Amino acid sequence: MSSEAARLRLKTWIFTAIVVLSNAFGDFFLKRGMPESASLVSPLDYIGMLFHPWVTLGVALLVLWQMSRMALLSWADLSYVLPVTSIGYVLVALIGKVLLNENISGHRWAGILLIMAGVALVSFGTAPSTHAHSHPAPPKAAQS
Repeated sequence: MSSEAARLRLKTWIFTAIVVLSNAFGDFFLKRGMPESASLVSPLDYIGMLFHPWVTLGVALLVLWQMSRMALLSWADLSYVLPVTSIGYVLVALIGKVLLNENISGHRWAGILLIMAGVALVSFGTAPSTHAHSHPAPPKAAQS
C-alpha cells in the first residue's frame, strides 16, 4: 500500500469515527436536554429549547457530524460510508440503554445485531476507494 493510500485510509477511519460519535452523542444531548413532558406545542417553544445547554451541545455536535460527513463523502464511496457509519445506530442504542435507562427489547437487539453484521460485511470487504470527480464541461454558449 502506498503512503498516499495509507494516509487516505487513516483519514477515512478518523472521519468515520468523528461522524459516528458526533451523530450518536449529538442525538443523546438533544434527548437529554428536551423536557419529558409534551409541553412544547409551538415552533417558538422549540426555538427556545435551542438555548438549553444540553440541546445547544447536541446541535453543535450534529453540525460537526454533518460537516464531517460531507468531508468524508467527498473522498470515500457512498456505498462504503453509509453502511460503515450505520454503526452509529448500535452506539445510539447502547447510549440509550446505559445513559438514559431505556428498555431495549429483544427485537431491537436482533436488529442491532443485523446492523453490526452488515457493517462487518461492508467494512471488511473491499477498501474504501476514491475516484477523481469528473465534472462535465459547461455548455458552450449558443452560436448565432
